[in-house]
Amino acid sequence: MSHLIIAPILFPLLAATLLLLVRRVIPLRVRRSLNLVALVIQILLVSLLVQRVAGGEILVYALGNWPAPYGIVMVADRLSVWMLLVTSLVAFFAMLYAVRGTDAGSRHFHPLFQLQLFGLSGAFLTGDLFNLFVFFEILLLASYGLLLHRGGANRVRAGLHFVALNLAGSTLFLFAVGTLYAILGTLNMADLAVKAAATPPENLGVVRAAGLLLFVVFALKAALIPLYLWLPAAYSSTSAPVAALFAIMTKVGAYSILRVYTLIFGAEAGPVADLIGPWLLPLALATMTIGTLGMLAAHELRRQIAYLVVVSVGLLLTAFALGTEASIGAGLYYLAHSTFAAAAFFLLADMIAMGRGTLADRLDPGPVIANANLIGGFFFVTAILVSGLPPLSGFLGKYMVLNAAADLPSMPWVFGVILSAGLLGVIALARSGSLLFYRAEGLIERTGAAGRHAVGPNWGRLLPIIGLLLLCVTLVVWAGPLSDYTRATAEQLLEPSVYIRAVLGDPPSP
Repeated sequence: MSHLIIAPILFPLLAATLLLLVRRVIPLRVRRSLNLVALVIQILLVSLLVQRVAGGEILVYALGNWPAPYGIVMVADRLSVWMLLVTSLVAFFAMLYAVRGTDAGSRHFHPLFQLQLFGLSGAFLTGDLFNLFVFFEILLLASYGLLLHRGGANRVRAGLHFVALNLAGSTLFLFAVGTLYAILGTLNMADLAVKAAATPPENLGVVRAAGLLLFVVFALKAALIPLYLWLPAAYSSTSAPVAALFAIMTKVGAYSILRVYTLIFGAEAGPVADLIGPWLLPLALATMTIGTLGMLAAHELRRQIAYLVVVSVGLLLTAFALGTEASIGAGLYYLAHSTFAAAAFFLLADMIAMGRGTLADRLDPGPVIANANLIGGFFFVTAILVSGLPPLSGFLGKYMVLNAAADLPSMPWVFGVILSAGLLGVIALARSGSLLFYRAEGLIERTGAAGRHAVGPNWGRLLPIIGLLLLCVTLVVWAGPLSDYTRATAEQLLEPSVYIRAVLGDPPSP
């Protein structure tokens, strides 16, 4: 059990290596089974970690038995394990959809999928800022290959934008990390928190500049305005299971903002405390606004869902920006909901596109699709879920964020933007559902079109969608225990001294 912390990182790496070695010698159906089994084992490993940290214990794993801050450490607390659990569940259902045929056409799809999981797990568990950069690069390299899987002009174009912007972000990340190391002499996050709080006045401006540069990098990863432009094209152009997995990608940026700016630049950081406080809330609210307008203007369903991801990022970072125990806990609950719901919607949009033949997911009236009542029912439920209408988890998440903001000075802005975005989101999704299903029935009666090139739905593809929707139902049924967990996570985050003591040990007595 002492090696349990490192297991969610090593296991995807070993699985990726195995899948890479056997990609030419075993058939695709066996590789599919191996990947699914590996993902189930990953869920079990993460579940064991959840049990270990649920009581508030922070687990530290020193690689090579080198103590912090001299060696590299992996740290498992409530936040990192919560992110791991959401990631592993989304990855399983995305792969369950991919094995129905999307993974065909490349021997590297399955190894890249596991490498993506390796990078994500490492990013959530690392206690070192430079290794956060390393894991960012691993997951981004894997995402480049997954994004371009099976090719096409739109994917190549979106991939070039994705690569260019993220390479620029990686360069800025290195500048920020190098600057902090030059001034503070460490990159261990806990040690950085101690050193940053004791920054002398002559170094204060440089440390603040490096901290703000890190914020730019994380804002790019999270798709915060004005650095969100890469996301709609990338998420709407790639294959459905990859887009479903990418639903957690923006959360890596949001996680990094939450981790770094509560630990290193948090309330106990002395002269660099609350570094991004004046910036985060206005940018988050503006991101929600722009994402909502993008939803209304979208001409394809998958692009509309991509803008929904932008909206969810804005709401999530709004909750984090409020900075209270209640708001951060509400944001972490909403993070799980928005990830599961967006992933389910991307998979459902792919089924709708296959059912409409050459019209694909364009929001134009077309021939009725096979099993339109069934698929339309799933669309209706998912639309209610993502738009935040009662009684599903989207409503609970938004309600908790609004409730946390009720007594704060920013309440009018938060209420106004969240409620307006919710109303406009309902309007946008109602229009899409009408064009895809209601008006399609009228057109079939007038023209007799039958969607000759369409592919009807099957239960193999519906199963992962149902699974993700059931996860959202689970968030409702166990809303009490889960919200207690996320609130306890927020309480732990807002006491950075607990994290610092767990990693560095108690300071020596005078």
